[in-house]
Amino acid sequence: MIRFVIILPLVVVAWVLLVKLVKDLKHANIDWTGVTTIIGFIALAFWLRRITGMG
Repeated sequence: MIRFVIILPLVVVAWVLLVKLVKDLKHANIDWTGVTTIIGFIALAFWLRRITGMG
């Protein structure tokens, strides 16, 4: 029961923050090319680290 009392508010707060984030992103003027480039470089870094074992 204690776990339920602790986890439920965390889930509710996470849901509210996610809804707020999505609403803010819809109205924001974001350079999606730059965002995808950054995400691509991060993914490439993790992939290369997994393949080579360095880093």
